[in-house]
Amino acid sequence: MSPPTASSQATNGVDQLNPNGNDNGSQRRIILYAFMMGCSGHQSPGLWTHPADRSRHHNKLSYWIDHAKLLESGHFDGLFLADVLGGYDVYAGNLDAALSSGAQLPVIDPLLLISAMAAATSNLSFGITATTSYIHPYELARRFSTLDHLTNGRVGWNVVTGYLDSAARQFGAKNQDLHAKRYKVADEYMDVVYKLWESSWADDAVVHDPSKPIYTRPERVRQINHKGKYFESVPGPHICEPSPQRSPVIYQAGSSGPGMAFAAKHAEVIFIAAHKPDVAKKRVDAVRSGAAVEGRDPASLKVLALLCPIIGKTDEEAQQKYKEHLEHGSDDGALALFGGWTGIDLSTYGEDEELRTTKSNAIKSAVENFATQDPNVPKWNKAAVANKIKLGGLGPTIVGSPSSIADQLQEWWEKSGVDGFNLAYTLAPGTFQDFVELVVPILKERGVVWADYPQVQQPEKGQVKDGPKDGFGLGEKIGITSREKLYGVGQKTFRKDHYASKFTWKAGEEAPKLD
Repeated sequence: MSPPTASSQATNGVDQLNPNGNDNGSQRRIILYAFMMGCSGHQSPGLWTHPADRSRHHNKLSYWIDHAKLLESGHFDGLFLADVLGGYDVYAGNLDAALSSGAQLPVIDPLLLISAMAAATSNLSFGITATTSYIHPYELARRFSTLDHLTNGRVGWNVVTGYLDSAARQFGAKNQDLHAKRYKVADEYMDVVYKLWESSWADDAVVHDPSKPIYTRPERVRQINHKGKYFESVPGPHICEPSPQRSPVIYQAGSSGPGMAFAAKHAEVIFIAAHKPDVAKKRVDAVRSGAAVEGRDPASLKVLALLCPIIGKTDEEAQQKYKEHLEHGSDDGALALFGGWTGIDLSTYGEDEELRTTKSNAIKSAVENFATQDPNVPKWNKAAVANKIKLGGLGPTIVGSPSSIADQLQEWWEKSGVDGFNLAYTLAPGTFQDFVELVVPILKERGVVWADYPQVQQPEKGQVKDGPKDGFGLGEKIGITSREKLYGVGQKTFRKDHYASKFTWKAGEEAPKLD
């Protein structure tokens, strides 16, 4: 497989952002997320064998804390954590390939990593994947409210319905519900959590008034009494008080018809994987058109494209890195991931068989998509598919010097209409170290990313008579919330045009009616 090449110089038609970052959402900038998972390799199976990779230490807290500090030093918007609840067992009908290669197995719970990383940072946001298929909404609502409190509003929820039958079996089912049903369940699920987060407690419910003494005003807390088709009875009230954002920022990555409709209604950030800017633009335009139908400002949906950068001090060094990393990738691991992502088992095909001429339309469609990304591959056999996947997964891998990587990112940003990028890695932490040290300064110089995080007002450190002095327990610096990064300082809760805003019980107002 021939390595990707650097694109031509992109134009810099963007005004310099405010050095303090306080553009309040008025100027377009590139949003940057790091894409990781609680496993080795993640989107680059087998790269844990590289001597410079540390992803095998994914079960060590210091691994995550150091990554969080690194990303915040580069003024990344956030860290996005993928997750699965089952193994990749489609390839050859078992888990052997996934286990031997470490392809997203073993994997730890991303939710439990957040508090430690948040304690080590002030502004970095965290997007956490959690499924609507196997976690009850009451339980999930509590988890995310807790994290929103502990992070001072720096969490988002990547809403997934699941895609692995192996996960369904762990929860007592033979296989997953049909795709369309999973999204119907997810839509009702969102109503339940919105009611808990937004409508169970008024903004002014908690008063902490020692003179009464009243901690919470009972008349400002209510049951939600949800009764639905898939969740027959969730009485409420929510067991947590309103958090800084009330609801986490809603992320979504579905590309099917039901997934796109779900995103148009609920998502604030959308992740896409597309091999070229013009293909990405079609996805961007489609989901934003759907948002307009839902009565939303299309620009309020922020779209992030999956890319995997391989960076060298020169283009030649980067190409050498690409070849070296490819040698460390695992064919079996890549084909195991391909099987899980597509439901296609390539183990039944010959080693040298041209997959574009098979009888399976599903295989031909998947492989033709790869072929458009790299037309120089003479034959798309199993090895070629594995080579495509084992560095960066299903997204494009861009290779070059710091300036050529910046050029390619800016070209994508300008031509496709995406708002930013979800950056996968080949080596952890090397990919992100290179990006922070070599690429971010160029992007800052061009004025397409912020120079610093926006500053927000810090709370006063109160003192209690005969109690702790000097703000005991209030010492952390308060940074910008996840939603404020998207829409400007002050916009901590849902925008007025978001579906969930109708549920919000505001201070001094009557409780909104619940359907």
